[in-house]
Amino acid sequence: MYDLAGKTILVTGASKGIGAAIASRLGASGAFIVAQYGADRAGAERATAHLDSSRTCLLQADFSDLDSVEALWQSALAWRGRIDVLVNNAAIMLWDGGIEQPVERWDAVWNETLQVNVLAPARLLRQAVKHYLETDGGTIVTISSWAAQKGVTNPASIAYGAAKSAIHNATQTIARAYASQGILAYIVAPGVVRTRLSDQFAETQGGKEAITDSLAMKEWVPPEDIANTVEFLSSGVARHLSGATLDINGASYIR
Repeated sequence: MYDLAGKTILVTGASKGIGAAIASRLGASGAFIVAQYGADRAGAERATAHLDSSRTCLLQADFSDLDSVEALWQSALAWRGRIDVLVNNAAIMLWDGGIEQPVERWDAVWNETLQVNVLAPARLLRQAVKHYLETDGGTIVTISSWAAQKGVTNPASIAYGAAKSAIHNATQTIARAYASQGILAYIVAPGVVRTRLSDQFAETQGGKEAITDSLAMKEWVPPEDIANTVEFLSSGVARHLSGATLDINGASYIR
């Protein structure tokens, strides 16, 4: 376990799955946690229930509304006066945006996906960089996906893969452009993680057993593996990994 005492960390999508595991782990390592949730406050409460309540701040934000995203940043910043690490995790995956769909549904899926998975986290990237330029640096961790590199296997979720690729690239650009100013930016690209979202994905691809059989380790990635990696990156002990993409998929996809 790395010592994150004194660090203030904003984790988006902290009410379930990967985000909940990250918030739980980083808080257990001593960080002050701002846990963003959309509609599921109870999930965010469960993720942080074991933590000292004085070191947790739960904030609601609707990522389909950019004003809400801006308000999230301002409220998170106001809590302790700075944010040391931004973990851009919140995302959606929609299953009915395939090419065979009516163009109205195609457009709706793309618009919603790009709004939540690109425009909202990009606003947070922007605010983080501005803040870090004033405070001698900080860290950004973007939770991407192996879909950002290899595409999605279900073409009905084509917008998801494209969106993950966009925010992946934006994070790399920040890493390159601001490295000399103390801003560290990393990408974590999970494969099939044991979450509700992956369960739903599996049902579109022949079921959980079919997905499991396709994996090199014959098992899904535990969310805790993602959380452990984010803890390591948040610690600041590997500054020169900035700009890197860390693949976590159990050797199922090797670049």
